[in-house]
Amino acid sequence: MKDKFFDLKREKQDRMINGALKIFALNGYKKASTDEIVKEAGISKGLLFHYFESKIGVYSFVCQYSAKYIAMELFRSVGMKETDFFELQKQMELAKMRVMKQYPYMQYFLNQAFLERDEEAVEATKEEMDYASDALKQVYEKADLTRFKEQVEPSVVLKMTLFSLNGLLSDYMRRETFIPEEYYREACEYLDMLRVHLEKDDKENYC
Repeated sequence: MKDKFFDLKREKQDRMINGALKIFALNGYKKASTDEIVKEAGISKGLLFHYFESKIGVYSFVCQYSAKYIAMELFRSVGMKETDFFELQKQMELAKMRVMKQYPYMQYFLNQAFLERDEEAVEATKEEMDYASDALKQVYEKADLTRFKEQVEPSVVLKMTLFSLNGLLSDYMRRETFIPEEYYREACEYLDMLRVHLEKDDKENYC
């Protein structure tokens, strides 16, 4: 039935996807309700189950859709020859912004899916989450880690960066109105601030 889902008009597809993304992102798998999903999407529960059969069917579908959609946008947005860690991260944030214009909760949903602890949900989406992880790994492997100050541990930089950006996105997602461009602007400000404290200055980089 999932294949037939794509025979629907795009507007209806997106309403269903966005409804599921929002409810799962804000509540987690276990607490998310299909009643809330259909209400958010403006459809009947019968229609939802016609295409996805069950709650876990909906969850696994939007997880797969999100992982592939975001990976596609990442590879489109990130420069082939870019090696600067913070520029790579900015390009990744630009990709997120583009995604969130059409699917506001997609990136936040994927962030929460990485933290999901419900066994049924984790088992059903292992392949999708591995795919998403591999896409991110391919981007980060391009980074030139020699640009960091000698006392700076790259793994700590990555963790600090992700904590900061994920926390910022979480804050934006819980506001009454969400403007992707505003998130992107503030994310870039965070990255510029981190660069000042963590990268060598120009003289150190080129000596």
